Amino acid sequence: MARNEEKAQSMLNRFITLKNEEKKKPKERRPFLASECRDLAEADKWRQQIMREIGRKVAEIQNEGLGEHRLRDLNDEINKLIREKTHWERRIVELGGPNYAKHSAKMTDLEGNIVDVPNPSGRGPGYRYFGAAKKLPGVRELFEKPPELRKRKSRYDIYKRIDASYYGYRDDEDGVLEKVEGPAEKRMRAAKMADWEELEEIKREARKAVKSGEVASVAPTGILFEEEEDVVEEERRAAREKESEKEREFVVHVPLPDEKEIERMVVEKKKMELLSKYASEGLLEEQSEAKAMLNIHR
Repeated sequence: MARNEEKAQSMLNRFITLKNEEKKKPKERRPFLASECRDLAEADKWRQQIMREIGRKVAEIQNEGLGEHRLRDLNDEINKLIREKTHWERRIVELGGPNYAKHSAKMTDLEGNIVDVPNPSGRGPGYRYFGAAKKLPGVRELFEKPPELRKRKSRYDIYKRIDASYYGYRDDEDGVLEKVEGPAEKRMRAAKMADWEELEEIKREARKAVKSGEVASVAPTGILFEEEEDVVEEERRAAREKESEKEREFVVHVPLPDEKEIERMVVEKKKMELLSKYASEGLLEEQSEAKAMLNIHR
């Protein structure tokens, strides 16, 4: 008996479910073309539906164990839905709705950096990769940045930016340096002029003392510097040399031997020393007698 009641109950449940489904409106299908939609609310509803499908597939593609083929298929489906979403967003703008494309998400690489992949057609975003699809063979290389090759600068590139400002020739153009150095330059110039006048006075006193033969006297406030002492000492030395040259002048009354004569005498002297060292006295006497007989005087 219980078996029949269960059957009747299950049949009743199926009947009630069937009646409820008949009362519902037929399930609407999303239009194939966004341009066929004339209602802003309907267009927004279809966009929201596409967004939910994209979110579901993006969550599914995060699983790396799905296999390469399944990951590629999911990635293709997501890109297709993104293109369809772009069409609906453009249609919403045409119907007077908000522009959702301004705040759309950007594609990022494995490190979270935003990567812009342009579309070869020039319309809308290019092909994107999501989740585990970024780690597929041949895809990882797309996100790797090529190493930056630092080009070595040539001598021309180094000197190209060097101008007069580099050497400080334009420091006076702004007028700041002139205001700062003006007072200091005047003080230095006045000090140098005072030193030069004092040095000239000392030189004049030294010249007078050298001519008169007296000791030069300097004002008690003046101090002889090293350069001034050298000048005075040089003038005194020149005066003493002139006096010594006058004393050394004399007249020679006898002829003086020249260089050849002096050289001959030195050779003769050395020759006599060698003969006296190695020759006997008898040999020297015979040699002198022979020279006398031959009338040789050298």
